[in-house]
Amino acid sequence: MTDTSVIHLAMQVMLITAKLAAPALVTALVVGFAVSLFQSATQIQEFTLAFVPKAIGVGIALLLSGHWMLNSMISFTTDLFHGIPKMLS
Repeated sequence: MTDTSVIHLAMQVMLITAKLAAPALVTALVVGFAVSLFQSATQIQEFTLAFVPKAIGVGIALLLSGHWMLNSMISFTTDLFHGIPKMLS
């Protein structure tokens, strides 16, 4: 395995990690921003008002994008396992 192939593999791992984390993180960011705007407009400072909508939003995002995430992870892992002989030679 050369230095270039190790760097290429590491880049692939970071890219797939970012793709898999994006739906949950973007949803939490958008819902958190909307809740903070609502809280600042109404002067309501309640912890559960900030946490519960984020948890529900992230859960819905994971339900909607879970199939895609699983397929992406399976295809990446399958490609990685199929490339092991090439990496060893």
